[in-house]
Amino acid sequence: MGVSFLSTISPLLALVPVPSLTTTATNRFPSHAVTVRCNKMEIDATAEHEDRICRRDILKCAGVTIGMELMASSGLFVEKASAADLIQRKQRSEFLSSLKGTLFTAINGNAELIPSLLTLALNDAMTYDKATKSGGANGSIRFSSELKRPENKGISAALNLLDDAKKEIDSYSKGGPISYADLIQYAAQGVLKSTFLASAIRKCGGNEEKGRLVYTAYGSNGQWGLFDKQFGRVDTQEPDPEGRVPLWVNASVKEMKDKFVAIGFGPRQLAVMSAFLGPDQAATEALLATDPDVSPWVQKYQRSRETVSETDYEVDLITTLTKLSSLGQQINYEAYTYPVQRVNLSKLKL
Repeated sequence: MGVSFLSTISPLLALVPVPSLTTTATNRFPSHAVTVRCNKMEIDATAEHEDRICRRDILKCAGVTIGMELMASSGLFVEKASAADLIQRKQRSEFLSSLKGTLFTAINGNAELIPSLLTLALNDAMTYDKATKSGGANGSIRFSSELKRPENKGISAALNLLDDAKKEIDSYSKGGPISYADLIQYAAQGVLKSTFLASAIRKCGGNEEKGRLVYTAYGSNGQWGLFDKQFGRVDTQEPDPEGRVPLWVNASVKEMKDKFVAIGFGPRQLAVMSAFLGPDQAATEALLATDPDVSPWVQKYQRSRETVSETDYEVDLITTLTKLSSLGQQINYEAYTYPVQRVNLSKLKL
């Protein structure tokens, strides 16, 4: 019997000195006059050797010299830009860590909302239309007119939970309020992480210390890198069009497949997202297993969930959510950053 997810700069070459345009060379260059012209090069026919210095060689050397001067003069700018980038990365990383903590606490205190939080993230992203490049994970589901649609029935409590979490997150944010688009998708991440960890603890006989060790050593926690880089989703200012999201609990497998194909997914992604499609994952998987295209993937993930690490299931689920949560988005990689107050050293008392 399958185990339910919800039950748990390279070095530069030395420059060669450039001979004068008319010169007598020694050692390497034999004694003969050389005249450089724009359209040809004339060389003394009595020259013992035929060493040639063409216009291209001179231009190359001149170009490298100018390039070196530009690099040297821009060094301070590069240093400043790199420092600013590091500061912004640190700001975003610290803020992301804090909001994850807030969401973790909220989720663990409301475990009954886990299925709704997953469907909330799915339905917000599923409004994506590939032809028009519109919709997607943009926080449109926060609008009451969209939240009241049949496909979103029963998930308002999950959004209310995130509203409360958002107030706390915004209170300590120094770079502006968290977008709903980010909030909703990071809540789904928090649910998955919590459930993966809970599964590891359960498989260790309820020993939390051993479960955490197993999850850290063999689990999927290190697979979230790309997801976390996509931090800076922008909220839309209006609801997305109706008719783009199926009513999952009443949809046929064909309807589900068609919708997943429409956004660029397939049977594999449909099977791994079974926990997002309704409150009863087992029932959803039983339905999906009736389709010959989806059934092999359902069985694969059920077997994976019976293993200690759940590697196949967890990695594929993280990969799918990462792609899903970026649909229709242009990530603002400077989001949640803020100016750093300068210290006036002249006013410091020593």
